[in-house]
Amino acid sequence: MTIDHTAARTVADPSLPEPSAELDRLYADFARNSTAPLWTQTNDLMPFTPKPSAIPFVWRWTELLDIARRSGDLVPVGRGGERRAIGLANPGLAPTAYATPTLWCAIQWLGGHETAPEHRHAQNAFRFVVEGEGVWTVVNGDPVAMRRGDLLLTPGWHFHGHHNDTAEPMAWIDGLDVPFAHDMDFGFFEFGSERVTDEASPAISRGERLWAHPGVTPLSSRGSSPSTPLGAYRWEATDAALRAQLELEDEGHPATVEQGHAAIKYTNPTNGGDVLPTIRCEFHRLREGTATAPRHEVGSSIWQVFEGRGAVVLDGERHVLQKGDLFVVPSWVPWSLEAETSFDLFRFSDAPIVEKLNFARTFLSGTR
Repeated sequence: MTIDHTAARTVADPSLPEPSAELDRLYADFARNSTAPLWTQTNDLMPFTPKPSAIPFVWRWTELLDIARRSGDLVPVGRGGERRAIGLANPGLAPTAYATPTLWCAIQWLGGHETAPEHRHAQNAFRFVVEGEGVWTVVNGDPVAMRRGDLLLTPGWHFHGHHNDTAEPMAWIDGLDVPFAHDMDFGFFEFGSERVTDEASPAISRGERLWAHPGVTPLSSRGSSPSTPLGAYRWEATDAALRAQLELEDEGHPATVEQGHAAIKYTNPTNGGDVLPTIRCEFHRLREGTATAPRHEVGSSIWQVFEGRGAVVLDGERHVLQKGDLFVVPSWVPWSLEAETSFDLFRFSDAPIVEKLNFARTFLSGTR
């Protein structure tokens, strides 16, 4: 480790020591003992605002689908790779395949009549479907249908696999807390069944039959759980909730987060909290012509356009978006949305981590 103590001396901080031969020997001893003085690295360790290595970035759905389809032609889905999943690698975090320092996102492709074998891991995961159907994800033995607009949950250490009952391939996005678990040395992994433990294809999973009833909780429940016991949050319910918010706004009642901007958070029915302990999932709908206020937020998020056309402004750069496109907002990077048509977007973030550790902070342009 080499420390340039002369470069660390600035007009703003004249209290730093004067260069000398004795100081050089002291710095050499710091390095020899694997130590580093705080006064040479304060600007890196304690910046005035977050300075993320991750950069704002947009991935185009049409291009992702193309490389996923070609992967389906060339790469098997069985043991070894386990999944035909293609991670979205943020250029600012190379060489890792992380989308942000805490979140991993991938497009997964399953061919007609293929089965992805079961496994489980400590990392929490979900799937979101922007188009298609015909695949069931089997979570702890419960087959859950995957359809357009559905959010599917796989909490940590739950066995899960997928089977495609049709001749047509299907693609979706996966979101996990892989970077957080990996860099904190929290990860475990275990192989499961070579296929799936239940190859049935029910319209409604057992978890939904027990938990997907608004406003009621089964008395057989053992109380609050850290992750949702509900395997699927269906598009029909999400769409109805967003539609109702905008209808109430039309009637003059407070219901939306901003004028013309409806939004929901998917919640854990056992406690009203987030569906996963490390990941927040949301859905946003903007009326045609709506623009959101620019904002900075501590923590990072990834968005996917579900329907409509619009744009995102990331750190002052405007990106036109259409169905399926994904973009990443690193911590404290300013962002805002613009809706050309009615504009639907799915979002997931590391907000539960940020909030539990009391680091949450938001700045809206024009406010203090």
